[in-house]
Amino acid sequence: MNVPIAQLLSEHRIHEVECVIPDMTGIARGKILPKDLFLAAGEMRLPKSVLLNTVNGQQPDNGPHVGDTDPDMVCKPDVATFRVVPWAAEPVAVVIHDCFEWDGSPVALSPRAVLRRVIDLYTQRGWRPVVAPEMEFFLVARQQNPHEPLQPPIGRTGKPEAGRQSYSVDAVNDFDPFFMELSSFCAVHRLGVETLIHEAGAGQMEINFTHGDPLELADRVFLFKRTVRETALRHGIFATFMAKPMEMEPGSAMHIHQSIVDADGHNIFSQRDGSASPAFFHYIAGLQNYVPQVMPILAPYVNSYRRLAPHMSAPTNVRWGYDNRTCGIRVPKSAPEARRVENRVPGVDVNPYLALAATLACGYLGMMEKRAPAEAVSTSAWNMEHELPRHLEDAIELLRACAPVGELLGKGFVEAFCAVKELEFGTYNRVISSWEREHLLLLV
Repeated sequence: MNVPIAQLLSEHRIHEVECVIPDMTGIARGKILPKDLFLAAGEMRLPKSVLLNTVNGQQPDNGPHVGDTDPDMVCKPDVATFRVVPWAAEPVAVVIHDCFEWDGSPVALSPRAVLRRVIDLYTQRGWRPVVAPEMEFFLVARQQNPHEPLQPPIGRTGKPEAGRQSYSVDAVNDFDPFFMELSSFCAVHRLGVETLIHEAGAGQMEINFTHGDPLELADRVFLFKRTVRETALRHGIFATFMAKPMEMEPGSAMHIHQSIVDADGHNIFSQRDGSASPAFFHYIAGLQNYVPQVMPILAPYVNSYRRLAPHMSAPTNVRWGYDNRTCGIRVPKSAPEARRVENRVPGVDVNPYLALAATLACGYLGMMEKRAPAEAVSTSAWNMEHELPRHLEDAIELLRACAPVGELLGKGFVEAFCAVKELEFGTYNRVISSWEREHLLLLV
């Protein structure tokens, strides 16, 4: 988008601007400014520690990560991210900002900067990564008591869904008013949503995005989550991007399709004769080797690991196969020019910037190290060995110890991210669950 920001604000008669940055959890942080102040300032300042918020609003010791004085960072608008907020009562815009140090260098803890850092590695080799996320989420009935299990919402039939409704058109139509408004909001918001299907769980949906640039897609996912939640509230229901919101239902993933093109637009995963290239197999091997070591990014919460369990329609390992949905790494059937790899491990609860950065980093390392993948799996990988960390605490240890990933994503970022995740885990670990009260209170 090359149109000056002032012209965009004038054309859309914008009164206020939501100036936002994604923190490490993917939550939008920032300020709402009147149009004139936004134009006059040209930037906003926020404490660097804002990036270190946990999902429940705590912060680890900031000193090692941002300095003892908790200095400001300079946040500059990325005009290409300008969008009208479609649900606002008055004309409001949202603009995503990039975070800079006072010397003009990127703030290493910023998720957008981490993704740019990985993309730059590809750019230096004349490559351009292309990604396409698939996002699953649940619609659930409103409830105010967090101790009660979530329930499917009631649609136009007046009854909640019963049983599994995979790919059911009627089940989607049960919430036509919601999806019609969501579609309208996505169009106004320029989110590039491609298809909608009903997934396996009760009230579970999936949205696919058109493929494109990783940073642009991360921006779209970041904005899409907020759009879905806002639309749901307008229709008297909740939308959740928890990885495993219901005990007896499957979890929600953000599958990431990825390929790489060179300066001529040729997919480097295919040779000129149409066969798979060495880079294609090196990339898969990189995912197999490094995905287990970046799991705090791909499965960032305690709840995330409830999805990655046997018999939950989710991967438990990093085996790969052709058109094999039981594998953590799937290669869809396609023409040579569309040859791609699908990472099925990430949950939909990820920070999209970091999840894309991590999976692209894993593949990049595989190509640089010329790794060889294991044999492709043609049977069910669900019956094979569990290869992923089973708990967040174990995953944090693996990420912190992985030097190659630390070099690519930035050692300072990895340390700060692990500190945020450790604080979240510690907070969770103090909670006494209903299971413990039910089974231990009078029996042990």
